[in-house]
Amino acid sequence: MTTNLTPEEKRALFGSFDPDQHAEEAEQRWGSTEAYQQSARRTAQYTKADWERINAEAAENTARFAAAFDSGVPAGDERAMDLAEAHRQHISRWFYDCSTETHQGLGEMYVSDPRFTANYDTGHPGLAAYIRDAIRANAARMS
Repeated sequence: MTTNLTPEEKRALFGSFDPDQHAEEAEQRWGSTEAYQQSARRTAQYTKADWERINAEAAENTARFAAAFDSGVPAGDERAMDLAEAHRQHISRWFYDCSTETHQGLGEMYVSDPRFTANYDTGHPGLAAYIRDAIRANAARMS
């Protein structure tokens, strides 16, 4: 997944999370899909600077979701749906062409997989479900 990075660069970019530790699971679950193959092709080419940009964009999107959530913006509000669409576009730009259907599956995984839930809910309990709900609302808006 991150073949162009040294172990030191991986630690600097991802902290204690090592994406290569999850590579086997991801390949087993999704390896035969076009999305997985597209993502593998793209990410294999990324430099440290690319990953810094990807991480910064993702962190900004999550921070905006957290601010909306903390402010009481409903997940079905246009502002939350716009954040969900920005999230989907981020995935499409950097990893694979992410349809609204695929995006909804990701949203469900954010809630059903405790690893994803913990990532989003740290500091903002309920944020993973909020993001899922905004993704659902955005998909309905786009259909």
